[in-house]
Amino acid sequence: LSAALPFSSFTFTAVAKACADLSAIRTGTAIHAHSILLGFGSDRFVLTALLVLYSKCGQLGVARKLFDAIRDRSVVAWNAMISGYEQNGLAERAIEVYKEMQAVKAVPDSMTFVATLSACAQAGALDLGREVDRRIVSERMDISVFLGSALVNMYARCGVVDKARRWFDALQERNVVTWTSMIAGYGMHGHGHEAIKLFHLMRREGPPPNHVTFVAVLSACAHAGLVMEGRDAFACMKRIYGLVPRIEHYCSMVDMFGRAGLLDEAMQFISDYMPGEPGPEVWTAVLGACKMHKNFNLGVEVAERLIALEPENPSYHVLLSNIYALSGKMHHVEKVRNTMIKRRLKKQIGFSLIELGGTSHLFRMGEKSHPQTTEIYQYLEELIHRISAAGYMPETESVLHELEEEEREGALRYHSEKLAVAYGLMMSVGSTTPIRVIKNLRICGDCHLAIKFMSSVENREIVVRDKHRFHHFKDGKCSCLEYW
Repeated sequence: LSAALPFSSFTFTAVAKACADLSAIRTGTAIHAHSILLGFGSDRFVLTALLVLYSKCGQLGVARKLFDAIRDRSVVAWNAMISGYEQNGLAERAIEVYKEMQAVKAVPDSMTFVATLSACAQAGALDLGREVDRRIVSERMDISVFLGSALVNMYARCGVVDKARRWFDALQERNVVTWTSMIAGYGMHGHGHEAIKLFHLMRREGPPPNHVTFVAVLSACAHAGLVMEGRDAFACMKRIYGLVPRIEHYCSMVDMFGRAGLLDEAMQFISDYMPGEPGPEVWTAVLGACKMHKNFNLGVEVAERLIALEPENPSYHVLLSNIYALSGKMHHVEKVRNTMIKRRLKKQIGFSLIELGGTSHLFRMGEKSHPQTTEIYQYLEELIHRISAAGYMPETESVLHELEEEEREGALRYHSEKLAVAYGLMMSVGSTTPIRVIKNLRICGDCHLAIKFMSSVENREIVVRDKHRFHHFKDGKCSCLEYW
């Protein structure tokens, strides 16, 4: 750039926008520097274009400084900040910006709602998602394919799959994202047959499925034990649609065979179909199946492969430790844990989140920072007494799976998901509204069993979204049918 050229606000805005479209962050940073040097550093339009650039490129610290510097923010600036946070996995921050937008009475547009609904889907913020839905309807907004897809995705990922389907059916236009979101929603909720039915309908009446669609279909088959249907879907990927399978498709197939107890077929599939050496994702799927079906010899072999691939990943050491513990090889357990201590490897901390009245409450194992801690623990003790009378017996194996340092039955009582469910039940006595909890890790076996009993003795539906899927507990049963 040369200072001899006639620069204007429009020039910098247009070039910054082009850099954003191309994710050209280095050129965009140079444009930013020149805009300041030539006196356009505080121009509202230039700042907004730069904000969009930095948000799209994941430079959220810089983006936020620019956002805060804009006095009279346009809807484009608000949208850029909300979508920037959402697309970089910071859903709670995105929601905060949307609420700030509401507080200053800035007028949103459809793209504001698309970004906000996506953040709600990511965070499990159903109350806010419903509020956005009501506003869209009350203002009679034109439901574009993007907005419609965002509504379908939000309800599916927040645990209200029936509402997601109603929106899906109401849309006049559906693209591949809409279809895929609905199929994935069914899969996450354990409705594998519904996912397959919709997939067949998509093949007849919708757009051609893409790679992401097939991941959703294969995952749905894995979580519902639909091995034949999964084989058929994988076969038609390349034969009919010319799509070359990617690592996530191979991983889903291995997961499907493993969950169904077909470990020999899983290993044969890896040998016959996978190009190159399998990565950690594939071996993790095999290891999960080994734990589920108690094939400890293969489990140890696979866990050791994972550690060889990623020696600094603490989760693989924990998995190996658990496999050794379940097979009774406690001296090997001690060896693995000593290795973790020497390498300063720490397991990821689990937490559970429940939203009540628009406020999120976070619980960790043994959590005692909540202002109603005494009441929560008392309620949980009473609840455990009631479910024990109904036949619940703690699954002490879960102590080995989740709490490798505390091999005591009592440690199971205060897992984060139990605390969150107890709090939700305590705060809604007499209500019939489902309790909804989000867990950042996989739900443990004992909590899964306990919550089944809780749903029965409390006569309440309890929905838990864990790292991999949804569990709908009702009348003492879970929608996962033990495929989890």
